[in-house]
Amino acid sequence: MKKRNKFKHVVYLLLALAMLLYALPTLSLGKDSGVVFAFGIAWCSFAFLVIAAHLHFILGVDEEKAKRLEAVRKAKLNNWQDKWKDEGRVTQRS
Repeated sequence: MKKRNKFKHVVYLLLALAMLLYALPTLSLGKDSGVVFAFGIAWCSFAFLVIAAHLHFILGVDEEKAKRLEAVRKAKLNNWQDKWKDEGRVTQRS
């Protein structure tokens, strides 16, 4: 399932790159017209944002963080279970 999910992100990344490469020559990025220039910059910024998001997922930056968070969750669960076991022993003695 993970590989298919990454494959999907690779396809979307390639589509975003293709859209950017196709649109760059047609966008008017000359400083002559203010609104058209602002639209071109905004459009390119969003395209780069999409590309960066897919690269971030493909490179697996979140996987390391997810592993560390899972380790913290397991440690907290173990501490919580130990606490309940200790409290159970105290109430049984009373």
